[in-house]
Amino acid sequence: MDTMRDRFAPVVTQLLDEDPRVAVVLAEIGTDGFTEARRRHPERVINVGIREQLLVGAGAGLALTGLRPVVHTFASFLVERPFEQVKLDLGHQDVGAVLVSASASFDWPAGGYTHMAPGDVALLDTLDGWTVHVPGHPDEAETLLRHAIAAGDDKVYVRLSVQSNAQALPVDGARFVTVREGRAGVVLAVGPMLDAVLDATEGLDVTVLYATTVRPFDAAALRRASEAAGTDVVLVEPYLAGTSTAFAGDALADVPHRVLGLGVGRRELRRYGQVDEHLTAHGLDAGSLRQRISGFLGASVRW
Repeated sequence: MDTMRDRFAPVVTQLLDEDPRVAVVLAEIGTDGFTEARRRHPERVINVGIREQLLVGAGAGLALTGLRPVVHTFASFLVERPFEQVKLDLGHQDVGAVLVSASASFDWPAGGYTHMAPGDVALLDTLDGWTVHVPGHPDEAETLLRHAIAAGDDKVYVRLSVQSNAQALPVDGARFVTVREGRAGVVLAVGPMLDAVLDATEGLDVTVLYATTVRPFDAAALRRASEAAGTDVVLVEPYLAGTSTAFAGDALADVPHRVLGLGVGRRELRRYGQVDEHLTAHGLDAGSLRQRISGFLGASVRW
């Protein structure tokens, strides 16, 4: 099966052909996928070299001219390294772009910590007005990329990963999807965490919600789920643990509630390892998730 990133260049190349507003800005990473597109649209496929601050600044400049820039590199080089440009060139100037990342939290462990970005979504949460998509399957990535590029002049972050669920679900770029219904708690699985959450909650009396668009946070869906399943909520996110706990708390602010945020821990893992070893070390494998979810929700969670 192809990866989310495998879909990226073909989808954006098609949109470059169809929409004269679309432009692509790269910083060496991913240039091979746009060789033919650059031949056809040399003025709208731009490689700035290994200059990540310029990457975002150039995207903002294109947006100021009326184009819809798609800006791409690894997450750590797209959100963290040029954060000042994300904040000022896009945010302060009030122009939009589609930031599309690769490598996620630890997709390429051999690259070391410089190529890991578990804090990317939390960092964007310090800024106003960002839409954040976290697809869990290549088909969902294609759908959400198209949503993002068509979203007028909005500021959108699309977080691509090599981690993937086995099957895609229908996603609309806005709402959470109810995957399973129960009465003893709500578990919200974000993007590629869904399969592990479904395995972890097999036989447990919980509602499972699936989120591929986490900002704006679908508070209405969480409230609806809590009416039947109660207001004990577990969030399972593929990035920094606790990133969305405040949003869940705000959604349930007028009722007593408990929220547990599971995700990537703050402690740096200094051995390269493999992706599955990082998941296990952060307690995001199905076995660890089952133990942590059951422990939080208590005896009533079992059928």
